[in-house]
Amino acid sequence: MPKAPDRPAVVSRVSELIGHTPLFELCRTETDSRLLLKLEMYNPTGTAKIRMARQMVLAAERGGELRTGGRIVESTSGNTGLGLAVIAAERGYAFTAVVDHHACADKLRAMRALGAELVYAIEGDHADLATAAREELAAELARDQPNTIFTEQHNNPANATGYAPLAHELTRAVDGRIDVLIGAVGTGGALCGTARELRRTLPHCRVVGVEPKGSIAFGGPAHAYYQSGTGTPEGAEIGALVDFDLIDAGVKVGDVEAFATARVVARATGLLIGGSAGGVVYEALAQIAAVPPGSTVVALVNDGGEKYLDTVYDDDWMRARSLLDPGVEHAVDEALGKLRGN
Repeated sequence: MPKAPDRPAVVSRVSELIGHTPLFELCRTETDSRLLLKLEMYNPTGTAKIRMARQMVLAAERGGELRTGGRIVESTSGNTGLGLAVIAAERGYAFTAVVDHHACADKLRAMRALGAELVYAIEGDHADLATAAREELAAELARDQPNTIFTEQHNNPANATGYAPLAHELTRAVDGRIDVLIGAVGTGGALCGTARELRRTLPHCRVVGVEPKGSIAFGGPAHAYYQSGTGTPEGAEIGALVDFDLIDAGVKVGDVEAFATARVVARATGLLIGGSAGGVVYEALAQIAAVPPGSTVVALVNDGGEKYLDTVYDDDWMRARSLLDPGVEHAVDEALGKLRGN
């Protein structure tokens, strides 16, 4: 399994900046339990997913599927595409991102700026999530094309393997004491890849998966949701990397609660986190209030909030979609304030 080497003082590739992201203590209870946020937005592209993007490309090279001058194709809502765009640029590959208009516009613009070709799975400006359509089109674009791979993040084992160094970073940072690990479940790679490696040394660590209400990995009912880059929408298959044997509890957090939490964390700490990360922190605040004294809870914050200034952090956008709820924000603010001793 890949380890987490020390980062050199001077690098010559952006991918050498991956990892070694900080831990932020969001709160500590009166019983000395603490909630730590693993701030994956401090990776290049501002997301955890560049970890697995690099690993998928390396695995394809080692397996002889991808050679000099080749093309990478992937279906993406943004963050995986950003990572693959970086890796493709520095290794000399072409990259085609199959996207939909549900993705954050800033992510789409950033992929294009990094040299990616964007192909829309659905014509027009439809804002619906189109995971299944994207997957089908990506597979079609790569099929029978020479020196071309569909990295297929939802079913690629290298996705999960790419997060093994994250587990090593955590154990080194907290001296091997993690009682609860909480993370979003989309492809399953980040949470399950980290948890699998973590349990080699911490077999009793409790693992909690979080998905949006409307996602189907932990059951129905299915409906549309606005949290980006996470969950399994209706019509899409649950990824092979979602290992239910590793997940002790699967919970659902609605868009209103997730986005309210992200907004409260920003105002309370100055830390901008992504919308789905807000859902993870929302659940983490519930967990930290109930764990035994002296526990360490780690929440994986897979991306930052800068990409969501026009959505999650914009009152007009939130209000137009009936997502702005001052009562929920007040309740989250009050709960966090108590835990932080405010």
